[in-house]
Amino acid sequence: MENTIQEILLLVRDKMREQGAYDRDAYKQLIEETIVYFKERGKITDDENDEFIEDQLLDMYEVVHDGFARK
Repeated sequence: MENTIQEILLLVRDKMREQGAYDRDAYKQLIEETIVYFKERGKITDDENDEFIEDQLLDMYEVVHDGFARK
């Protein structure tokens, strides 16, 4: 599951950069969209805990945001 979380995080960061959306609400929305995308592509199954994945990624917001601030 750690690899899946990392893949989602990388895609979310790319989307944030492309859209210029750096606030927490945009980050949360992009996570939700990306989880749906991964489900559609079969990278996440219904057996996996979406809430856990989303919570893990939301906990990383400060690190992601700080990474953009440093650039």
